[in-house]
Amino acid sequence: MILFGSQDVNLKKLEAAFPEARIVARGNELLVSADVADLARIETVLKELRRLIRRHGELTDVDVETVLALNRATGGGTAVAAASDGFILNSPNGGSIRARTPNQIALVEAAVKNDIVFAIGPAGTGKTYTAVALAVAALQRKQVKRIVLCRPAVEAGEQLGFLPGGFRDKVDPYLRPLYDALGDMIHRDKLALYMEQNSVEIVPLAYMRGRTLNSAFVILDEAQNATTQQMKMFLTRIGANSRSIITGDITQIDLPRREQSGLIQAQEVLKEVGGIEFVAFDRSDVVRHRLVKDIIKAYADFDDPTDSFSSRDRKRVVDQAGTPEENRNS
Repeated sequence: MILFGSQDVNLKKLEAAFPEARIVARGNELLVSADVADLARIETVLKELRRLIRRHGELTDVDVETVLALNRATGGGTAVAAASDGFILNSPNGGSIRARTPNQIALVEAAVKNDIVFAIGPAGTGKTYTAVALAVAALQRKQVKRIVLCRPAVEAGEQLGFLPGGFRDKVDPYLRPLYDALGDMIHRDKLALYMEQNSVEIVPLAYMRGRTLNSAFVILDEAQNATTQQMKMFLTRIGANSRSIITGDITQIDLPRREQSGLIQAQEVLKEVGGIEFVAFDRSDVVRHRLVKDIIKAYADFDDPTDSFSSRDRKRVVDQAGTPEENRNS
């Protein structure tokens, strides 16, 4: 029942992924008719799904979608098996939160080995969610004393104007995705207690100046919207026994044209610095609705169908980086 899904929904997804195959469930048996290549790939998928069930006692829609996506991306290779590793912590609802794709697992491994990790890639790849899960796990295991989550308060292409209310009312809309992630990982009452005690703190990036963060797990989300000055300021806040993960998507920069993205500059400036690692996500890591992968690809191919990074995005990066002459003058 778990493998096939309610009303065989998982088998229908499997058939949709392999349209030339015929898959029939009879009791506890599964009959598959396909050509040799597809048959081997379907067998690999089924074995991986069964392994997930044995390990976790459940099979979510995301598990099925991820295994199928990895099978397509790797041509049915062994990389599919890696998606089931990477347990991070137990969630309040009794389930488990774990890295589900190879690059999410790479982020988990990089965070263990390095004090600062950059996770860069498109929307929906689980960069922020995985980073927040790692921070919560570190707090629960008493590896750090507090979590500090921050974002640049930059409007995404809209001018919202004056926002009513006090400080919290004004900044909460920008920080809501971080609250949502925390809500999946910490019980509401405990989260309220953590925030009251400042064990969990959510702040705009601009309010980080002048602070020194010791024994903290610090996350900068939407880092593509941090200016070069803000990025340097943030990175120099890290104190003793602290760790940091910086996440962002350089194809979705909302800064004014005159401002350079600190995330783009950091990739060049910090690439040789020890203790810092960069993890690159791509659309194969997308764990949102299956259409998100297609949407990302469609936008990437809009200007250049032969390149996953469109010329329009590339021009933005060049504009952000500036010419060598401009850099020398600045």
